Amino acid sequence: MTSDNTTLDASAPRLEVDTLIDDPHTRIVVCCGSGGVGKTTTAAALGVRAAERGRKVVVLTIDPARRLAQSMGISELDNVPRQVKGVDESAGGELHAMMLDMKRTFDEIVEGHADADRAHAILENPFYQSLSAGFAGTQEYMAMEKLGQLRANDEWDLIIVDTPPSRSALDFLDAPKRLGSFLDGKFIRVLMAPAKVGGRAGMKFLNVGMSMMTGTLSKLMGGQLLRDVQTFVAAMDTMFGGFRTRADATYRLLQAPGTAFLVVAAPERDALREAAYFVERLAAEQMPLAGLVLNRVHGSGAAQLSAERALAAAEALTDRMAEDTHADTHPDTGADPGTGTGADPDAAPAADSAPPPGRAENNLEATGIVDLDDGKAGSRTADSPSPAAAAEHVTPTSASAAQLAAGLLRLHAERMQVLARERRTRDRFTALHPEVPVTEVAALPGDVHDLAGLRAIGDRLALNPTATDD
Repeated sequence: MTSDNTTLDASAPRLEVDTLIDDPHTRIVVCCGSGGVGKTTTAAALGVRAAERGRKVVVLTIDPARRLAQSMGISELDNVPRQVKGVDESAGGELHAMMLDMKRTFDEIVEGHADADRAHAILENPFYQSLSAGFAGTQEYMAMEKLGQLRANDEWDLIIVDTPPSRSALDFLDAPKRLGSFLDGKFIRVLMAPAKVGGRAGMKFLNVGMSMMTGTLSKLMGGQLLRDVQTFVAAMDTMFGGFRTRADATYRLLQAPGTAFLVVAAPERDALREAAYFVERLAAEQMPLAGLVLNRVHGSGAAQLSAERALAAAEALTDRMAEDTHADTHPDTGADPGTGTGADPDAAPAADSAPPPGRAENNLEATGIVDLDDGKAGSRTADSPSPAAAAEHVTPTSASAAQLAAGLLRLHAERMQVLARERRTRDRFTALHPEVPVTEVAALPGDVHDLAGLRAIGDRLALNPTATDD
């Protein structure tokens, strides 16, 4: 970075990204934060950098926009890790990437914990299909389920997770618990009761003990939906306890020393407010926070020129151009505008100023207006440019250079105002959380769309001296 305005205060601890990803004890890195702050790009850049430094890495993204696949040169990502070509593997590392298929992951759980007939009945159940495709919290739960599967395989040195986009930082931590509680909760147990009792006894129990409740549920859910739910519950009976168990196991995995959370935020008030809230929640849940990635920070190579001085210089240039234009358009010669001789306008006309013989004075004759000397010889503009032409007579090079300089000064002033606002926002966060290590990522001039761009982001993440602000 090239500007003091984009460097942290000495009192703020730095996040050493290379130390984090090189540590063999670091097995999981979770990138989290509010939507639109660059979590996916950060996760991909970390993956590229870690792989090129010798680790076998898999990046799990939850981003449906498929930007990760495009930037890594993969036509499509799915629920199976795919190796990324073009990564420098000379240090012995590899990079794989995958995108969570929420429904497929749920199907894998069913197929792995039920016999073929029961699995088929569950997968074909309409309620299950709705649940697995879009039930609140399912995506977050399945992301953690897939993380648990990847970690259990022990095939990867490092797993980097791009968390689901959500409006609240709490969703990522709470959703697995919520879904696990739902699938193992009182509502499901009530619906399971007839299947557990079985046959007529079950129907009698249902009719006698819960006729009022099921009547209400039928009105709320519809009779067919209620039957689908009961069929689903009966088929899933042996699996419900497993959801809670797996959710708890994954939660403990997130608290383990080998896991590191990176909170990603833009240098904006709302994003850093969300980041501060997330930092506090992670601390409350005893989850290991590695630090804050402050993304898309702006810099300047001329930080010594303040916004105020730049605006003042631009105004001075503009005023000077206006004065020069006025002077060139209206030169002050001291001559009389009526005669062009500087004579006293009240003086009597000279003798030789009488009109020549045969010509009417003041261009008038009895028959009308006549043209004296073809209308040119006596005209002030006969041999001089028009006012518009006089304005254009200003030296083009000097005028355009001054206009360009004034415009650049104003742009610089706007940039310095942005830097000041970002610095104030950042300083408020570090004042509230002085213990949180921070790294700043200088904004790139364009979007990241290939491995070269991801490497550039990786350099900025690691505070590489060669990472400059363009």
